Amino acid sequence: MVHTKLSSDLVGLHAGPLYHAAAGSRVFTNTLLGATHVVIPRFTVKGVLEAIQQHRITFTSMVPTMMTMILNEPDLDSYDLSSLRVIGYGGAPMPVATLEALMRRLPKVRFAQAYGMTELSPACTYLEPDDHSLDPAKIHRLASGGRVVVGCDLRVVDPDDNDVPVGAIGEIIVAGPLVMKGYWNQPEMTAEALRGGYMHTGDAGYLDADGYVYVSDRIKDMIVTGGENVYSIEVENAVLTHPAIRECAVIGVPHPLWGEAVHAVVTFKAGRSATAEEIIAHCKTRIAGFKCPQTIEVREAMPLSQANKILKTDLRRPHWEGRARAVN
Repeated sequence: MVHTKLSSDLVGLHAGPLYHAAAGSRVFTNTLLGATHVVIPRFTVKGVLEAIQQHRITFTSMVPTMMTMILNEPDLDSYDLSSLRVIGYGGAPMPVATLEALMRRLPKVRFAQAYGMTELSPACTYLEPDDHSLDPAKIHRLASGGRVVVGCDLRVVDPDDNDVPVGAIGEIIVAGPLVMKGYWNQPEMTAEALRGGYMHTGDAGYLDADGYVYVSDRIKDMIVTGGENVYSIEVENAVLTHPAIRECAVIGVPHPLWGEAVHAVVTFKAGRSATAEEIIAHCKTRIAGFKCPQTIEVREAMPLSQANKILKTDLRRPHWEGRARAVN
């Protein structure tokens, strides 16, 4: 754990489900360090904050939804979090606005991100703490997944697996000893995923000139509206800069003329609200008009998986039942 400067004095909090690759991998890294494990039965905001205070936790890992919940806890400042040195995160796209706000709220805590998936054991890139900076010269890196880890061969390719230029969006593919051998008893699925010797992640993204990887979207989540490609993560980041918005998930919904329309599902911060018109107008100051949501849906809470990821499948289902797209 050289980049995060962790050692045997680490006191690690396991707050996520250990069957999930991101949370489960911390069992191994903490053990290899000879560090201390603290396990809580399930994630709750108060449970995590109480554990950090009681056990003097120095390191914990979260998915972005957990970090949003922590940030929006009204009693956050009443807990003693002075022992906490590092928060690692991954498992889902990290809203830049949320990350910036948490960095300002917890200025003594360092942050580190890993990007990957179970098939990559589980990470292929790493955004180290020194890259988590509010310096105007570096702040753009908060939107990235970092640079490739040692032993990883990462490319960004077109549909024919040809490399695309720096800055161009394509599919992220990965080779190296970190890649899985295959899916259990699924030879055809394995052959498709590992064609050409590279794991095809299904993620769209690009590389910048410094080698940082930026994930634009899951390819199947990309919205095609009026012939234009819209990546949900970019829209979510724009919506989340509105001061009233707590969480946002952007999906494509059927549209009789454009094929799909950009639809944003949001929850509000406590005591805050905004009209659909206000949210859309705010987005138009951040991104191109065709990328902005055409419709806004307000919910009290988002549907979450057991790993606390927003379930876009559940959000899409009522819009696409009986229709051809029906992505998962």
